[in-house]
Amino acid sequence: MELRQLEYFVAVAEERHFTRAAERMHVAQSGLSTSIRSLERELGASLFVRNTRSVELTNEGRALLTQARHALANVAAAKDAVAAVRGLLRGTLAVGTLQCLGAVDLPATLARFHAAHPGVEIRLRQGGSPDLIERVRTGDLDLAFVSAPASAVPGVALAPIRAEALVLACGPTHPLRDRSGVDLRDLSGETFVDFSPGWISRDAVDQAMAAAGVERRVAFEVNDVHWLLDLVSHGLGVAVVPQIFTTKRTAARFVPITDPPHWHLAVATASGRHPSTAATALLSLDGIRATPGTAPAVPDASGLCSPPAG
Repeated sequence: MELRQLEYFVAVAEERHFTRAAERMHVAQSGLSTSIRSLERELGASLFVRNTRSVELTNEGRALLTQARHALANVAAAKDAVAAVRGLLRGTLAVGTLQCLGAVDLPATLARFHAAHPGVEIRLRQGGSPDLIERVRTGDLDLAFVSAPASAVPGVALAPIRAEALVLACGPTHPLRDRSGVDLRDLSGETFVDFSPGWISRDAVDQAMAAAGVERRVAFEVNDVHWLLDLVSHGLGVAVVPQIFTTKRTAARFVPITDPPHWHLAVATASGRHPSTAATALLSLDGIRATPGTAPAVPDASGLCSPPAG
């Protein structure tokens, strides 16, 4: 098995098309197809289900994809380590992030990183935490800034950065708008705006409301911070959100919650393999190191707690 075969395999798996994969790898499609067939013969398994329009991974192909990405990442890390000794930094840094971080000014941080290491190509993907964590696990992302889940995620280590209190967001004419504080039980009977089920911040609010004995109705489910605040601003519902949302330009009013639940921000990296030199350099920058004591360590798949980043 050759590294080039793994590179071709990953390209086909991600493009789901042999022609596009060949164009991406700058090779003839016939050569790429021959390499994939040779890999399948060596492994004794079909890696793709082929049809006239696209290709899909078989179960064997899905199993290989994660390991292939890890193998290629380890080779890249080895090259980076040698380059780092020579004072060079190159390659690609794939970063995932939530919409609102609060603890990290990621655009400014990436700009500083780019100025210091212009030879590194930065790729950024925004999304929900479950998707970002899965992409870190499979090797699609080098690291991601996410909401820390309540339990361990196999193959992923999470280093806490910050714990942030949740607050109530309500409309400008809502009866609770001028309160100095509200109890979660005061929200019984309210209509809620929230993120979709499965988002970690949504799960945290669901659990907090259930613990307070409040059965809530989420009528508006969104995947965008600005949509959430716009719906709240127009009086269509209330929301329980991280305090960082208070910095957004919005007509919504924010009220502290007594004994509030917290939202935990963490950096997700793959466990079981060394981060790339570029990822290590990014995490070492001032402004994104974990603050000791601000968030509980989250166990990785081994059951051990990840140390704070940096």
